[in-house]
Amino acid sequence: MALPTQQEATSVDFKLELVVVPVSDVDRAKDFYEKAGFNVDVDHRAGDAFRVVQLTPPGSACSISIGTGITKSEPGSYQGLHLVVTDIEAARDELAGRGVEIGEPFHFGEAGQSAGPHPERIDYGTYAEFKDPDGNVWLVQEVGYK
Repeated sequence: MALPTQQEATSVDFKLELVVVPVSDVDRAKDFYEKAGFNVDVDHRAGDAFRVVQLTPPGSACSISIGTGITKSEPGSYQGLHLVVTDIEAARDELAGRGVEIGEPFHFGEAGQSAGPHPERIDYGTYAEFKDPDGNVWLVQEVGYK
């Protein structure tokens, strides 16, 4: 009897829907993410001990939640959350124009991290970094540049 192939073995789609991002001040974080262009989907309170705010980046099928009483992770402890864009320079300009402090594009090569877009503009090769007010680190990553 033959073992099932990977495609045959996986019959259920597992779609990433939501990432809980730990923050210390929900209103400050909500303002930041709105400024960055995220859409507020939900802002629900159930007393002082519970609040959930769901926000979605433009064009994303996955959202984030920030809030009170929703995670035990330390504010600022998330590193390397990725937002994928087709043009890193346009995305950087848009975020900077919205008042988000974002670093210059960079890439990795034989010498390690280097300034500027990847010379060949390969998919997943160019990044720019920004942080939310608590220090959670986001990487904007270029995929599909033409």
